[in-house]
Amino acid sequence: MSSYLTQFNYQILGPATGRKWVFLHGLMGFGLNWRRIASDLAKSEVEQALIFDQRGHGRSMKPLTGYAPEDFADDLHKITQELGWDRFILVGHSMGGRNAVAFAHKYPEKVETLIVEDIGPEGDLSAPDYYRWLLNLVPTPFANKLSAKEFFMNEFPKLLEGKTENPDTLGSFLYTNLEDKPDSTVDWRFHKEAILLSVVQGRAKDFWQEFRGLPMRTLIVRGGNSKHLSKEVFERMKVSNPRITGVEISNAGHWVHSEQPEEFLRVIRMFTAEA
Repeated sequence: MSSYLTQFNYQILGPATGRKWVFLHGLMGFGLNWRRIASDLAKSEVEQALIFDQRGHGRSMKPLTGYAPEDFADDLHKITQELGWDRFILVGHSMGGRNAVAFAHKYPEKVETLIVEDIGPEGDLSAPDYYRWLLNLVPTPFANKLSAKEFFMNEFPKLLEGKTENPDTLGSFLYTNLEDKPDSTVDWRFHKEAILLSVVQGRAKDFWQEFRGLPMRTLIVRGGNSKHLSKEVFERMKVSNPRITGVEISNAGHWVHSEQPEEFLRVIRMFTAEA
């Protein structure tokens, strides 16, 4: 029987006997976005972490269809089945957070604790328009990494000024998603059409019902300066289910685990240490 895992680019950090963690990256990201957090956990020698590129992203499979949260959830189910991971702590950022909720709703017996970073349950049919606009701002392919770096350092922040939070952070994030191609150009690591399909299918409906029904302890982490998860929606999420706890981390926007890694680690360690 063929291995499902071979279709994904993944890495496991920490000892096989450690408590299991799975990290899901956000839209246009890849598994290594979580490397600092996962590595710090693995240093304890009692934690083991799985990071991987989700479908359509990084160096994992890029099918033409199948980009609803439930599709990503089924991927994770098959991956963890193959690894023999029956129960684990599940952490998801942004799109990964929505996919984590879909997984926890569909396979609740496998989720010991759920941690959702800076994403709410609301649908948004206009969201694809923003990402089409954003991706079309970037003149890929680039001739080389130097020209790409110059664009993201100089031109990109000007194009986004006043239109999104922290253009410099977003630019750095997108720059890490470029790679050298066989024709010597530099282009996206992800599949552009898969990104747009992920937004269309991921934001087609809201997830309030799934949030209200979560049976496991759940932590919602919001960046204090986030424009992706509003304070109002965050407060509604906290009272939608008695198993949900909400924490805001100051001096952080949407990329909380990247902007405030030490505080993010402290918060998730404290939450998962509680009975």
